[in-house]
Formats: sequence, structure tokens, C-alpha cells
Amino acid sequence: MPTDDLPETFHVTTDEQLRAVSNLTRHRIMAVLRFEPATITQIAQRVGLAKGSSSYHVRLLERAGLVKVVRTRKVRGVTERYYAMAARSIELPDPGPGQPDVLLRNAVADLEASPVDGERHVRMAHLRLTEEQFTELGARLQALADEYRTLSDPLLPDVSLVFALFRPAPRRQVEGDAQ
Repeated sequence: MPTDDLPETFHVTTDEQLRAVSNLTRHRIMAVLRFEPATITQIAQRVGLAKGSSSYHVRLLERAGLVKVVRTRKVRGVTERYYAMAARSIELPDPGPGQPDVLLRNAVADLEASPVDGERHVRMAHLRLTEEQFTELGARLQALADEYRTLSDPLLPDVSLVFALFRPAPRRQVEGDAQ
């Protein structure tokens, strides 16, 4: 499927769409469909699900508009559907105060499930930046991710890149804390 036909971004705007992307299994299904279309059977094999479960989750994603059928073919009298993402990327709304960040929650679950003997680069850095530096760093990180996304080859193994640049909530001083 040519990715030139895909919209750049799908904006999650409804509760149904947010529920669809909030589920870790559906998040992993969308990761399978990131680079190439796949059938229910192929999705089930790659995610490690039963075909029935895979079909259920794909139907929810399709109903929410996040994936779509991009081609069909007849195989021994049965119509086989190939599903693909509805856009190159998905943009989630910012979580409300006190609400979990779905993207980061799923990323942490994927990181925890990744092979511990494989190469991983995980780092957290605390910085002090001006508003201009903060904005510039965010733009540079996004540009770097976009650059490597264009270099992605569906024949190579998956790699996940997650970054979060944010200003943490002000730390409340606890009695006895030294400043």
C-alpha cells in the first residue's frame, strides 16, 4: 500500500477513539500495521493473540476510524481483508489533570516487555531551560524522529522511540526538606 495516500496525522477527538487507542493490545496491533498492511491472521501471529481476539480488537480500531481495510482477496472462497493504519501518525489529546498519559503508559509497558538482553537506550535527564530552549529542543526531537521515520524500512526489525519533554509539576516542599 503506498503511504503517499495516507493523511499525515489522525487526531483522536472522541471518547470511542480514545478508548480504542488506550488498550495495550490495540496499541500493539497498530504497531504491527505501522509500516505495512496485514490480515487478521498475520496480526494475531505477530501480536501473539488468538484470531478471534485479534479480529475483535481490529474491529474496534476500524469502528473508531484508526485502521481501515486497504485491500481484499479471495482465498479458498473466503474474503481476506488487509488492514492498515488510517494515517501515518496518531495525535492524542493531552490528558487532563491527574489522568494517565496513554502514550507513555503503553510505551512503558512495551519497554518492560522488551527483551532485557537486547540493546536499549533509556535515559532521563533533568534540565533547566529557557522557554526558547524548551521549544527548540522539542522541535529538534520531533525533526529527528521524523527524519528517522522516513528512513524506516518495513523489512527491518521494529524500533520504538518515545520521548517526553515537559515541565514537571512544581515540587511541594515537605516539612524538613532542605532547599
